[in-house]
Amino acid sequence: MRRFRPVLAASLVALATPCFAGSSAPIRVNNQAEPQNSFIDLLALMSGQCKTLKIAGREFGCKTVAYAHGDKGRVNFAVAVDDPADDSHVVSFSGENGKRADDNSYELPIDRMLLNSKDRPRVDGLPVPAEQTSTGICRQTGNFAAKQVSNITCTATDNEGRKYELLFVSDGTPVSVRRVRQSSPSIQDPFK
Repeated sequence: MRRFRPVLAASLVALATPCFAGSSAPIRVNNQAEPQNSFIDLLALMSGQCKTLKIAGREFGCKTVAYAHGDKGRVNFAVAVDDPADDSHVVSFSGENGKRADDNSYELPIDRMLLNSKDRPRVDGLPVPAEQTSTGICRQTGNFAAKQVSNITCTATDNEGRKYELLFVSDGTPVSVRRVRQSSPSIQDPFK
């Protein structure tokens, strides 16, 4: 699990710009968005397993899951897909305006999927993800400040009708949280 973290971390840095999901045939993307020109300011890597990972009707395993917060408020729950045919296969549930209901729960509305593969164009040697407009939600149980996350569930449907689903369960290992750069928080927290 730990040997895949540098690969995922490098892929997440590339997420600041527009990803793919499938080892046999790429998912067509018909809505290329403008680059966001943001930078990852907080990265949390989690250890555990994906009980469920479905990408456009196909089931996969995962190598690791990460939470990446951008300095402009965009959040990605990125999943390094266990795909023997593609060591660059990463899918991300991406959204803005996440909310905490309490110290141990967080919800992120999803407005796009970021789909990355070995077949994507590269910038500085890293594949650039394709963006697919989507609707959905991710829910996280646990707390990064306490370095404990118990699970993450995500569901999304893209504008082509493809469905994406994640159920990640932690193995209890403390979350590895890295502040990459200082920025303003973007989580709506009713308790502050």
